[in-house]
Amino acid sequence: MTDDKVKRRLTTVLCADVYGYSRLMEADETGTLETLRRYRTAIARLVERHDGRIVNTWGDAVIAEFTSVVEAVQCAVEIQQEISNQGSGASQANPMQFRIGINLGDVMVDGTDIYGDGVNIASRLQELAEPGGVVISSSVYDQVHNKLSVGFDCLGQRPMKNIAPLTSYRLTLGGRTAAPESFPLEESAAPSERSRAARIEDRRAPSSSTNVVSDWLTKLPRPVAAALTVSAFLILINLFTGHKIWFHWPVAAILFAVVLRMVLGHRPESDREGQR
Repeated sequence: MTDDKVKRRLTTVLCADVYGYSRLMEADETGTLETLRRYRTAIARLVERHDGRIVNTWGDAVIAEFTSVVEAVQCAVEIQQEISNQGSGASQANPMQFRIGINLGDVMVDGTDIYGDGVNIASRLQELAEPGGVVISSSVYDQVHNKLSVGFDCLGQRPMKNIAPLTSYRLTLGGRTAAPESFPLEESAAPSERSRAARIEDRRAPSSSTNVVSDWLTKLPRPVAAALTVSAFLILINLFTGHKIWFHWPVAAILFAVVLRMVLGHRPESDREGQR
């Protein structure tokens, strides 16, 4: 064991970079530098709020590390929201946007600096992100996918410069959805649910006419409904027995009795009082 042995630690690295920085500088150096300084101040404030630290700010990039994976992702989301809110009030034709990559990995420590694949992967993930977006490695996804209320779209294994391909995920921010080919689990299951519901409705269809007749009978006065039911029963007996038609006499008697009862039941109150 020697004193100059390289120290290592497992940490979460966040790498943020300005999209199209050279183009922005070419169009307006002074304005771009002023905006970059303002955004860096906001980023540093958010990193500190989530118990992280700024490691480096070379060029237009910002590298930070966090002891908590969840805090790192939350910080990235808030950074993009903050920059979006500040940019919405600006009159710039080409607002400044950041791309962010986050990786959980082993890094080499040299004083306040960190090096190694853990940092390089975060930098390559940042290059996969869209302007205003965040891309995380699978090691980060495993830690946060069930702890944060944000969406994730799997990008699969994308080739990255000088880095072995690894699975990455894109965060969906502010209600924006990712690639059309990726759908939430609930939506992908919806067609089968709808088809199953349709099959159930098809099975119920034959009984729909019966339900209509039943509902119609319930709306009628009870004597009328009873008379119609008995009459229908007598007609069916006559039809299925094959005998000579005889149901018209009992049906007529039943209907006459019902009509007579209804007429007597709806006499004016004055007539009833007179009989009393």
